Amino acid sequence: MVDHRTAIDFEAFDADNHYYEAEDAFIRHVDPEMHKRCMQWADIGGRRRLLVAGRVNRFIPNPTFDPVARPGVLDQYFRAKTAVSDMRQAFGELEPISPAYRDRDARIALMDNQGLASAFLFPTLGVGMEAALEHDLEAMLAAFRGFNRWLVDDWGFAHRGRLFASAYLTLADPDWAIDELDWALANDVRVVNIRPTSVVDGASGRRSLGHPLHEPFWRRVNDSGVTVAMHSGDSGYGFMKTHWGRGAEFESFRYDPLAALLTFSPISDAIASLLAEGVLVANPHIRVATIETGSSWVRPLFEKLSKTYGQHRSAFAEDPCETFARQVFVSPYYEDDIGGLAGMVGTDHILFGSDYPHAEGLADPLSFVADLDGFDDAAVRAIMRDNGLALTTRAG
Repeated sequence: MVDHRTAIDFEAFDADNHYYEAEDAFIRHVDPEMHKRCMQWADIGGRRRLLVAGRVNRFIPNPTFDPVARPGVLDQYFRAKTAVSDMRQAFGELEPISPAYRDRDARIALMDNQGLASAFLFPTLGVGMEAALEHDLEAMLAAFRGFNRWLVDDWGFAHRGRLFASAYLTLADPDWAIDELDWALANDVRVVNIRPTSVVDGASGRRSLGHPLHEPFWRRVNDSGVTVAMHSGDSGYGFMKTHWGRGAEFESFRYDPLAALLTFSPISDAIASLLAEGVLVANPHIRVATIETGSSWVRPLFEKLSKTYGQHRSAFAEDPCETFARQVFVSPYYEDDIGGLAGMVGTDHILFGSDYPHAEGLADPLSFVADLDGFDDAAVRAIMRDNGLALTTRAG
């Protein structure tokens, strides 16, 4: 196995690391009377299943994570170098969960061996839960309030200045979002995760991210200088699949070729909302990091932004492509055209992310550097360390 630590002379910053949630992550700090409306565990057909709002949730096929897939086992599949006919078989033999996936100090010891100085940490299960609770706003807020407090218990928001776990916020209730942000800031949070999609309004409707009701929240984010991450997950775009005769439920790793080829892009739409509705230009200290959404969506969005700005300049305070390049940071998939991305946003706005320890990520996080062929040493250091590390310090 190639030791990629010899390719760089510094420890890297990984903008896309994950933990596997403890089974009580959504239960420990939630009122037991709310469990039925939020999360519960049940043994069904000899398997441990997660119930969300009283229904079996299929976002993750094995939500206990023990055993779990080996890191990076799907690497060649995601590089389109290996075809599979059965996704379950592609995972191969599962292995017992490693302590480093659930214990912060064991994780730091592992990072030392991997050549990682520090990392952002994101949920595995958590990024699929908001969509499942949209029908019950009170339950949604209770679940994520409890989840964030579990997160502080088990991981912390800035453990030893190396592990930066992302607090989970939703704008479904803007006042709740501000209160939760203030609590997280008091607990030294450096990055918050917001789902890249519109939000329910509690009255059978939806609001865009740039809706006027959200202005106080975005202003608070701007003043605090905390980084906003938008990580992939269930963005509630199942309506697109139902339009084409597919089921709306999001199931990780269940492959449907038509669904994979449809052109909807939650992350592109989310960034478009922040640009078209003036959130970023009005709040110049907000930095948005798009995580595990790849970068193939950036060029089409730039083309749309350029054309729209050329036709309706009065609708924008400045060229939205310039706003994007100043305030949005992109973590591309390792198989993406990273050189083309650099031509649009610059090497100072590209983030290295391995998705470790997920099956679709990299078994050796630093192997990402092998996909930076053609970049000079300064650009490699920026992408592999400096850009992400800077996002752990509050702007302003």
